[in-house]
Amino acid sequence: MTTFALVGAGPGLGLATARRFGAAGHTVALIARDAEKLNGLTATLARDDVQARGYTADVLDIESLTAALYAAAADLGTVEILQYSPVPRADFMKQVLDTSADDLDAPLAFSVKGPVTAVNAVLPGMRELGRGTLLFVNGSSAVRPNPKVAGTSIAFAAESAYARMLHDTLAPEYIHAAQLIIPGAIRPDAEHSSPDVLAERLYDLHAKREGFRHYAEPLPD
Repeated sequence: MTTFALVGAGPGLGLATARRFGAAGHTVALIARDAEKLNGLTATLARDDVQARGYTADVLDIESLTAALYAAAADLGTVEILQYSPVPRADFMKQVLDTSADDLDAPLAFSVKGPVTAVNAVLPGMRELGRGTLLFVNGSSAVRPNPKVAGTSIAFAAESAYARMLHDTLAPEYIHAAQLIIPGAIRPDAEHSSPDVLAERLYDLHAKREGFRHYAEPLPD
């Protein structure tokens, strides 16, 4: 049995994707900062017969994120699928002319150092398995920079570049890196961007292994 590791576990998209990958037979490692929230999510998944365990870590803390992913693999089984989808903080979203060099430290740590740390922690196990999937979830500013959210736009663009390089470099090893762009808000009533629809889409990216960048719905004009 292999593990689906979710960095940025929450009650919306995170729970839906954990449920979907768990239904496919994977154990689930939930990683987030809030231990109480993780306990609630694991209890919810247990009612759906999904074996899940929570691990507290902050993506801005490289040591805690690495330790969480190592512990998950040791407890639950080798991580075959990694999803990196924590929600950016509100203070990353300043206007471009109000953004200083120091304002970029946290967004870049969040969207670049965090993913690099997570991938480096799980990649050896994927190579031993001979397969793996790396899923990156971003908003539209990753591909269409928005001057109203400069920190996120810059950091998401850097994350996209890293993920694309992984896609190109790891494909010969049957390790698939893919990015899902979600242009609008995630809402239960959204046709293309409800948690359950997006979870199914992410599972398809893992199962079908086609291409790098995918869109939950077309970008608005």
